[in-house]
Amino acid sequence: MPLGFIETAPTKIASKLEIEKPADEDVIVQMPTDLDEDHTFGEQWFVVTSQRVLLIPRQGANGTVATPLSDVAFVRVDDLVGGGLIEIEKKDGTPVFIPFSQSLRPKFAEVAEGLKRLAEGESDKLELPTELDRTRCESCNRLLPEKNGTCPVCIEKWETFWRIVGYMTAYRGEVAVMLSLTVVGSLLGLVPPKVTQHIIDDVLTPSAGFRPLVWAVGALLGVRISIWCVDVSRRYIARRLGLKAIQDLREDLYRHFQFLPIRFYDRRRLGSLIARMTNDSDRLEGLMLYELSFVLSNGILFFGILGLLLWTNWSLTLYVLLPIPPIVYAGSRIWERMMRNWNLWGARWSKLYAQLNESITGIRVVKAFSQEAREGKRFDGHNEGVREVTVIGERNWFVFFTVTNFLMSCGAFFVWYFGGLKILENEMTLGALTAFVSYLWMMYQPLRWFGDFYNFMMRAFAGAKRIFEVIDSQAEPYEVAGAEELKEMEGRITFEDAYFGYDPGKPVLKAIRLDVEPGEMIGLVGKSGAGKSTLINLICRFYDPDRGAVRVDGRDMREITLRSLRSRIGMVQQEPFLFDGTVAENIAYGKPDATFDDVIRAAVAAEAHEFIVKKPDGYDMKVGERGGKLSGGEKQRISIARAILHDPKILILDEATSSLDTQTERKIQLAISRLVEGRTTFAIAHRLSTLRSANRLVVVDEGRVAEVGSHEELIERQGIFYRLVKTQQETTAVMEVAG
Repeated sequence: MPLGFIETAPTKIASKLEIEKPADEDVIVQMPTDLDEDHTFGEQWFVVTSQRVLLIPRQGANGTVATPLSDVAFVRVDDLVGGGLIEIEKKDGTPVFIPFSQSLRPKFAEVAEGLKRLAEGESDKLELPTELDRTRCESCNRLLPEKNGTCPVCIEKWETFWRIVGYMTAYRGEVAVMLSLTVVGSLLGLVPPKVTQHIIDDVLTPSAGFRPLVWAVGALLGVRISIWCVDVSRRYIARRLGLKAIQDLREDLYRHFQFLPIRFYDRRRLGSLIARMTNDSDRLEGLMLYELSFVLSNGILFFGILGLLLWTNWSLTLYVLLPIPPIVYAGSRIWERMMRNWNLWGARWSKLYAQLNESITGIRVVKAFSQEAREGKRFDGHNEGVREVTVIGERNWFVFFTVTNFLMSCGAFFVWYFGGLKILENEMTLGALTAFVSYLWMMYQPLRWFGDFYNFMMRAFAGAKRIFEVIDSQAEPYEVAGAEELKEMEGRITFEDAYFGYDPGKPVLKAIRLDVEPGEMIGLVGKSGAGKSTLINLICRFYDPDRGAVRVDGRDMREITLRSLRSRIGMVQQEPFLFDGTVAENIAYGKPDATFDDVIRAAVAAEAHEFIVKKPDGYDMKVGERGGKLSGGEKQRISIARAILHDPKILILDEATSSLDTQTERKIQLAISRLVEGRTTFAIAHRLSTLRSANRLVVVDEGRVAEVGSHEELIERQGIFYRLVKTQQETTAVMEVAG
């Protein structure tokens, strides 16, 4: 049982539970609500055992409400404004209501579904999800800027920093050169004030003559040229190193996008993920290219100058250091506020990207319903949200930066005053004071830079954490210890009491039992939402069953490597997806090493060759993004050709002829009849007449296998399939009359 559903109860609640619950009853769910019986903010404890449901108030006059599971008639979740409640209807007596706020709705929805199954006597099969959408931080319980996002307050600053640096240290040679140049450049930067002091005290004040002045100024020029050369070289190496590091980071992020499971994408919006590759990585690029290389140089410069100032005059140095403690304190205080702000800034940008992606992808729908103005208002709302959070962040930072600048300038006033007194008392030379003031402003320069860097770093860290959240997500099990390569496949598929739900508490498939022989064609039939596509998802292993197993040739799919399994599965989807390449490239997508003759043969078999050669560029025609330059039927036939060339052992046809006219459909049916020979085939079709060639039809109803048999057998049985056929025939007849 996941820990999220059995939480540690306070002593008072635990004591009440001990009194109410017999020792032989197992606790299945134990967690607090955040609303009391009056629907005001308070706490009650909701406990489900193997025998009863308990609602224990933490405070108040009312006592514990206990309901035996045998007395539960049904359970449902009612949505209210800002929250909801679980309603437990009893077979006899007053219903029990358990209120909760909106933030707890996902968890209580799962519990309600589990409780319903317990009441139905499925206690041995109850499973609650191990992962829910996270809306609050697991450490500090603050609301997250976006679901499943990162908490800006709990970001590990140093861990994140060193992880970013780790991408740069992969290039150790260039890092070593950059560090060497940084040290040399920082040490050279300490020389000019000393040369200036020498010019004032040893050349100009005693009027030493023209020749010493030329030598001193020449030395100053030589130092400045050396500093310039070292700085240019360091910046060049740093830029090159930063570009390589951010390239590696983007490659890691993209590859993780490719290998993450489908369930990961089910829980996130596409625009939010794109924002990680664009907005967040851009922030990190700026940090790697322009900022990190200055951390060491400014650090060396600051501590080097501080050492020289202490050595020159320790009492004046104390006045220089006076503004630093309040600046450091203010910086530590502003960190939490700024990190929260910039993480919210990233979340707002994600929403804007998501809306932008959605509106552009669906631009035909927008225009068809004349909703341009509405989409514009939606965008304006997201854009205004980005502006507001940016203004707040910049305002906070502006106040901090201007105050710290003022504090730093105060040190210079003290130095000029007390240093001037020392000159008047002949305790210090004018050259030494001039050098001291030069070092003073040189030391404040790194402090100002660190102030700017601090602001930029907080933005970059918020983006880095969002990127690392993707990189750290569990990838699909491509490389599992003990998994075997599938070298040969016969094509037998067996479902053994398979249960599956996109949320485990709400099963879509229930106790699926099905044995498919090698080379058999199975037609999957049922109402929309019955579970046909979910069945296909399990065969492709886009998801694993929550209970039970799916076997290939007698072996559990989880014991076979994903790559070897999927390389033997071909799919033609209801809505075919084509990449922005040529016709030939799309047909050969599943078999990149195919020859051009192989591509043509596949196109001929899919009845696609005829229309392809009529195109201006034939097989070299660019199909456009998502195949936008082709008709629906043309895209479908290219998708079929792609599956044919892939030569799979298991073939999945998901409404493969849905976009074709009657004449072309007949040709495709002939092509499919040739294609399925020797292959285990699963076909989904809403036009039931197209499945007559299937060896068996499997009728899926409410997640269960309701009927199995040939077309004729199911018609004779006059069950679910018979009613579906009759309904479809009546609908077709009405449409023909209306037409």
